[in-house]
Amino acid sequence: MKIQSITRPRIFSVAYHSMQDRLIGKVIIVAGAGGIGNELARRYAAEGASVVLGDLDFNLAQSTVATIAEVGGTAIAAQLDGGDDASLKAIVDLAVTTYGGLDGFHANYANFADGAGQTDVLEIPLDIFDDMMRVNARGFLLATRHAVRAMIARGGGSMIYTSSAAVYIAETVRVAYAMSKESAHALMRHVAHTYGPKGIRANVIAPGVISHPRFDEVMPKEIVAEFMQRNLLKTRLGRPIDIAAMGALLMSDEGSYITGQVLTVDGGNTMRP
Repeated sequence: MKIQSITRPRIFSVAYHSMQDRLIGKVIIVAGAGGIGNELARRYAAEGASVVLGDLDFNLAQSTVATIAEVGGTAIAAQLDGGDDASLKAIVDLAVTTYGGLDGFHANYANFADGAGQTDVLEIPLDIFDDMMRVNARGFLLATRHAVRAMIARGGGSMIYTSSAAVYIAETVRVAYAMSKESAHALMRHVAHTYGPKGIRANVIAPGVISHPRFDEVMPKEIVAEFMQRNLLKTRLGRPIDIAAMGALLMSDEGSYITGQVLTVDGGNTMRP
């Protein structure tokens, strides 16, 4: 397992200069880098947490850890296969042995394989469906097993699962993705109900369309305009910082009475009760 640890005297970056130290003393794993995951790791570190950022692409995680170190944060990069039990156990063990325990686990990774084609339930290849469920559903279950055990040993903690507004929007494609993300909601409710008495909180963040550099590079302008039209807020699409702000609340003691919830951050697109 590749790892990289960087720690420097902590200072606030310009972007986070007004934030509170709500996460000082907490150890948080962010499982899954990228547009949202990188920002989650940066935000948690900026609020004082010691962060372990894992991704299948070790270089991506490593580069994000370097940016955290540049502004005085504490973080470790690790290679992580979110569908592999041994890999998930290893990242939890790394957090515990390096920082002394685990207070939060944000399961943020996903297999998006069915998004590459325009296939519906009658046409999706079963090997693609099976692999997506292996990572997105089974992988979240495996992550939960290791993380919850470690957090119970710590005296409690916060599980967060990144889902998607796709769960609530009927689409003609991405059936496996929506099904797999729905499974995280059921898992979250089970964890919140079963392990609440042991100090474990569990919640889902369901982002809408989130704009970040990789998204902007590939998304046609007319599709972006369509996404904008669906939102109640017409000034912009969602940004990774919107998801990170919600995550920071749920990881903090300020969010200690929030559990068993799906919090949709999508500019009013789904309008769920």
